[in-house]
Amino acid sequence: MRLGRSPFDREFFVIRHFGFSLAFSAVCLGLAAWWGQQSSLGVWTALWLTVVLAVLEVSLSFDNAVVNAGVLRNMSRLWRQLFLTVGILIAVFGMRLVFPIVIVAVSADLGWGETVRLAMQQPDAYARVLTSVYPVISAFGGMFLLLVFLNFLFDRNKETHWLGPLEWRLVRAAKFDEISVFIALAVVFSTRWWVPEAEQTRVFVAGIAGILLYLAVDAVGTLFSVEAEGEATVAAMQRSGFASFLYLEVLDASFSFDGVIGAFAITKDVVVIMLGLAIGAIFVRSMTVYLVERGTLQAYIYLEHGAHYAIGALAAIMIAGTVVHVPEVVTGLIGVGFIAASVWSSMRARPAS
Repeated sequence: MRLGRSPFDREFFVIRHFGFSLAFSAVCLGLAAWWGQQSSLGVWTALWLTVVLAVLEVSLSFDNAVVNAGVLRNMSRLWRQLFLTVGILIAVFGMRLVFPIVIVAVSADLGWGETVRLAMQQPDAYARVLTSVYPVISAFGGMFLLLVFLNFLFDRNKETHWLGPLEWRLVRAAKFDEISVFIALAVVFSTRWWVPEAEQTRVFVAGIAGILLYLAVDAVGTLFSVEAEGEATVAAMQRSGFASFLYLEVLDASFSFDGVIGAFAITKDVVVIMLGLAIGAIFVRSMTVYLVERGTLQAYIYLEHGAHYAIGALAAIMIAGTVVHVPEVVTGLIGVGFIAASVWSSMRARPAS
């Protein structure tokens, strides 16, 4: 039986996936209104900024939802549920609130309590410290995302090619499995020639760290998948699910870097930033599961390709961000452009009924 056969079924299907996101958004907007009343922002300004930040997060992370869906569709319902519960806590509170505070605390050599007070009472100073380490964050997240893109691009098991001859030739040219790592390392070493001297060491170390993290997550996934093939047990499948869950969380973290830094261009209020990005992160999670259960990746055969090309563009922008700032609206529009183009190509590729 096909889901969404009647209008009632379609409405129920949408509510089932986005009901929690809508309720969570209502709570966050209520908190934003309360915070605006307590602060100098005012209620309506706080609400407006929260909505803008939520839209920014969704626009920057929609391609993340598509890639997540490609991983999530092979995971059990248990791990999908954990992705929507434990994963939400990590994404919302870990990456959108705790992680920036940790970065500032380490960079400015401050204690945890002092950093929180800085964020709440001196948001401009907090933003300056966080922005000052953006080249490091960009190098780390950019290299991780670059490997995500390159491994998809050179995947020999990929049967569908969006750009036809070009992708096919690139796959054939990949004569050895480590070509993605080789290219990533070449990019990292090239930073010595174009990154300002004061930032060269930090950017180089951060880039290497991003590569090592990707290889570590990939190694965990490979180890567990081999065990799962050798022992068809529930425990082996659970370990494989854990590896995929770990990969999704690291991928989400890489995407969140740009959103967190970009949010300070809109407002310096840390509470409003957290609430707005939290709403966006929740909707991205819901969209991921919606895409899986709706079978969208099967219906739009090039959608996953478009998402990975958007990731490749984001990786390039983040790496370029070590020396120049690219407006977040440009990043979002590029991602949406790739997604829209892949949807259009998918519709054209459908056989005539």
